[in-house]
Amino acid sequence: METTILTVNNVWMMICTALVFFMHLGFSFLEIGLTRKKNTVNILFKNFFVITIGLLMYALGGFNLMYPGFEEGSSGILKFAGFGITAPEGGMGFGYADGGYTWWTDFLFQGMFAATAATIVSGAVAGRIKLTSFMLFTIFYVGLVYPIVGSWKWGGGFLDSMGFYDFAGSTLVHSVGGWAALVGIYLLGARAGKFDENGKPKVLPASNIPLAASGVLILWLGWFGFNGGSVLSADPTLTSLTLVTTCLAAAAGGVTSAISANILYKKYDLTMFMNGILGGLVGITAGADQMTPTDAILIGFFAGIIIVVGISLIDKLKLDDPVGAVAVHLICGIWGTLAVGIFGKMAGVSQFIIQLKSILIIALFCIVTSFIIFYSIKKLIGLRVNKEEESEGLDIAEHGMKAYE
Repeated sequence: METTILTVNNVWMMICTALVFFMHLGFSFLEIGLTRKKNTVNILFKNFFVITIGLLMYALGGFNLMYPGFEEGSSGILKFAGFGITAPEGGMGFGYADGGYTWWTDFLFQGMFAATAATIVSGAVAGRIKLTSFMLFTIFYVGLVYPIVGSWKWGGGFLDSMGFYDFAGSTLVHSVGGWAALVGIYLLGARAGKFDENGKPKVLPASNIPLAASGVLILWLGWFGFNGGSVLSADPTLTSLTLVTTCLAAAAGGVTSAISANILYKKYDLTMFMNGILGGLVGITAGADQMTPTDAILIGFFAGIIIVVGISLIDKLKLDDPVGAVAVHLICGIWGTLAVGIFGKMAGVSQFIIQLKSILIIALFCIVTSFIIFYSIKKLIGLRVNKEEESEGLDIAEHGMKAYE
């Protein structure tokens, strides 16, 4: 019986791992579609690099940094269990993870999450960052910053002891990537032509809306693994509830965003609709297993409004985010994490305060570390390509090839 349960759970977890991996195609399509075609090869290269180096860094030490085995009574801030990955005794049996999955599946599922944080940054800095600079940033951020933050909650660290709750990563994945994206676009500056002489934002047309739309739908599908797999077993009740809340929040986020954009701008903006769906998904991720369907719809409802206001705010601050990554992943990530203290089983003033404190702690750490990494790279080799390379396109300047003839 135990063998059957372990097999069913493990197969579900491997399917979810594959779905999260598939999300990288969604991110690639979304980035390519919302930016200029002269940077397509560059975006694809960055996305390939994120998933490959992310897995290697996670195997080298990230996994053992994120799950170091904090001793009871320790500060739960920083510990390292050693380089490399080796399955522990009993790691393939029912005694590991309450029979939810094997140790190897655990590593691979968590490794897919690690790469996602840097992918968020890739979209925000698209079109003007040096490839080598982005690669260096990814190595340090995925290899060190992400697993350290993750260890504070998922690794049993001090935020976990404090009572912080983040089911699948509204903060631990999305906001961690979002804070770095915000710092990156601040230090990089806007793309040429994004703002006029008066500082008013101009539209830099997307190159392929159908491709971007395909990316959003792939990401939505991938979220079945992202949130569904975070149940950490094939528990039928909890898994099915999680998938329902995930989908309802996405639907509500999309509809609300489309309506809000129409009220403000007098047009039905498809890109706002798509980002609203993603905002709803990010918003529900912190508490997808804790919410009722009604809670999920409300979380998505507010996420859709947040997307429209957030994207407008980024423009007013004269920051350039080509894909809306900061509004989607950072601002909606914050909203979703706070929503755990407002809706669902964990609602209450004390839980809300815990969620808020944890957000502030993680924000401070991510802002400081990402600034140090980006600023150090800027001083050593520079962050931004020159004007001629940006105008020509990074496909030619960095890769010597075109995506399209």
